[in-house]
Amino acid sequence: MKNFIASIRPPLIALLIGVLLMACSHRDENAYQGYVEGEYVYLGSSQAGTLTQLQVTRGQTVKADSPLFTLDVVDETAALRQAQQQLAAARSQLADIQTGKRAPEVNVNRAQLAEAVANARKAALQLTRDEAQYSAGGISKAQLDDSRANADATSAQVRELTSQVEVARLPGRSQQIGAQQAQVAAAEAVVAQAQWKLDQKRVNAPADGFVYDTLYRSGEWVAAGSPVVQMLPPQNIKVRFFVPEALVGALAPGREVRIHCDGCAADLPAKITYVSNNAEYTPPVIYSNESRAKLVFMIEAHPSAADATKLHPGQPVTVALK
Repeated sequence: MKNFIASIRPPLIALLIGVLLMACSHRDENAYQGYVEGEYVYLGSSQAGTLTQLQVTRGQTVKADSPLFTLDVVDETAALRQAQQQLAAARSQLADIQTGKRAPEVNVNRAQLAEAVANARKAALQLTRDEAQYSAGGISKAQLDDSRANADATSAQVRELTSQVEVARLPGRSQQIGAQQAQVAAAEAVVAQAQWKLDQKRVNAPADGFVYDTLYRSGEWVAAGSPVVQMLPPQNIKVRFFVPEALVGALAPGREVRIHCDGCAADLPAKITYVSNNAEYTPPVIYSNESRAKLVFMIEAHPSAADATKLHPGQPVTVALK
């Protein structure tokens, strides 16, 4: 190595030293320091219960609608069956009201009507004979009055039974039907509520993403609302970087930037999605003598979902403005 250096002419050594110094001191004025941050999704159930199945593991990548975990469903399943049976009973009652009496019951009314019609004919004939006998002086006035009363009674009975047959063939009154329809609607709502509670015991992934952590193990009791799985969808990965006060006015959501990170094969495109209105004096987690005394503003940019999977929360990056 010493022989190699000695063989280089002094002017060439000076030139190489100058190039190295320029390379070390060179800094892209449009590049700014930042870091990757993730907005985690904490997935839990609105219902309490024992964790019976944990279907994902930490570090796993899942697709949308993939099952994540299941709580015990014994109580909810029983409540749903009960609600479904009550709904079936309410619907049967409504159908019974709407159809009127059964055919055998209507046939009984018709037979009674037929008997009443026969009695009315017999009473009418007897009245006709008694009127003739009374005119001839063969019977008393009281006997004629009895015959007339019997004819009127049998005729009234015919009208009554005719009405009963007509009523038996009619559905229930509109008020009864309306009340029973309301009972059916209430039973349907109870079924929907029971089904919703049952569905809450099985939680699926809301989107494609990375399972960052699992917070419970099978067999543990999970309170209502407690997160069981901590998930990071790629669209929730963003980059935060900081620009000086003189530049913030020229930035707006939608502007394109490029993200450079160690280990990335190429810079990643992204778009600014947020420009902070509040000034800061030192970017968090980034400390340097150069930036400590400068006023900076935080900017957020989102890469595409495909590129976001190449970044990791907490990773330092450099963002270049386009």
